Amino acid sequence: MTDNLQLIQAKFKQLQVCVIIPTYNNEGTLAAVIADVLAYTDQVIVVNDGSTDSTQAVIQSFPQVKSVSYTQNVGKGWALRKAFEFATEHGYQHAITIDSDGQHFAADLPAFIEKLEQEPDSLIIGSRNMEQSSVPGKSSFGHKFSNFWFWVETGIKCPDTQSGYRLYPIHLLKNTKFITRKYEFEIEVIVRAAWKGIKIDWVPVKVYYAPKETRVSHFRPFQDFSRISVLNTVLVIITFAYIKPRDFFRTLFDKKKAKQMLKNLFFNPEHSPQLKARSVAFGVFMGIVPIWGFQLLVAISLAFIFRLNKAIVITAAHISFPPMIPVIIFLSYKTGSLWMGSGNVEIPLDKISIKAIGEHLEQYLYGSISLAIFAGIIAGLLTFALLKLFKRRPVPAL
Repeated sequence: MTDNLQLIQAKFKQLQVCVIIPTYNNEGTLAAVIADVLAYTDQVIVVNDGSTDSTQAVIQSFPQVKSVSYTQNVGKGWALRKAFEFATEHGYQHAITIDSDGQHFAADLPAFIEKLEQEPDSLIIGSRNMEQSSVPGKSSFGHKFSNFWFWVETGIKCPDTQSGYRLYPIHLLKNTKFITRKYEFEIEVIVRAAWKGIKIDWVPVKVYYAPKETRVSHFRPFQDFSRISVLNTVLVIITFAYIKPRDFFRTLFDKKKAKQMLKNLFFNPEHSPQLKARSVAFGVFMGIVPIWGFQLLVAISLAFIFRLNKAIVITAAHISFPPMIPVIIFLSYKTGSLWMGSGNVEIPLDKISIKAIGEHLEQYLYGSISLAIFAGIIAGLLTFALLKLFKRRPVPAL
């Protein structure tokens, strides 16, 4: 055994890292994967997710590994969740997950350990080269699809959100509630980790895709893509209904972060004052326009189409954060009265309710759209004027 391997093995123990291998009917490749991992550490947990082949016999041929086994196949996400619980109970702080189909190389394990030493308590993803010719078309599409939605849900641009080769800080995830059990768990877990403030990082890793005729895959494109799409819909709703407002207010009350946010948004030299002003105007408009529940989702989609500053649009759209909603509705009614003539209704601020909106919907719709346009124009003009004013002066050191 070389000194380098001994050092890696020692670091696995020192950093309390185990390797988790979830498996389902991969009897042809499992033994080789376990053997390769054992060259780097004996802190190995294999999860038999209800296999019906000789998987259990393969696991038993390696008495030095720990195992979790159950008779009914549930899904990869469930296997990982049970493994995290098992690893935590046995005192591990971190867990590296590696697939049992031979796609990943144990030789990349030291890269995770090195990155963990540099970035303690990060969730580290093994980023694959998805441009190589052996990558199936569906994997390449799913890769880009997943990366985009992860960015929408977290604001983090990650090169490979679908890689199963990862290092998890399981001690930071042990009280997290998960709702998924199959492949989509690997999306849910990194989104929830990012929401908890865990740093998401990555290291380059090699990947092997066996020829199509010999490849064993339990991924079912229609069913699994459908579940992933449903999950992303739920995560996006949570993101804009709760996570974004929560983070926004946390930033506002953190002086250092608030200053940095303003600097990044409004003093970004890559964007012109006109673009920033249009982004503010559009964000304010979308924050007021009466499509409650879908404002931010529509705003982001249209910001991409119109090539606006997405961060500014999202920030400006938060004009409709909960304490302001009654005020916006009240002002909408007041503005709508200009269109209604003698049919206008006066509703005091303290009488604003869902029932009142329903009973006088026409006045509210006219007023809210008018208010959205007016407020957007005013906000855009003020932003443009302020940016021009600041441009004549040195940019303040924030």
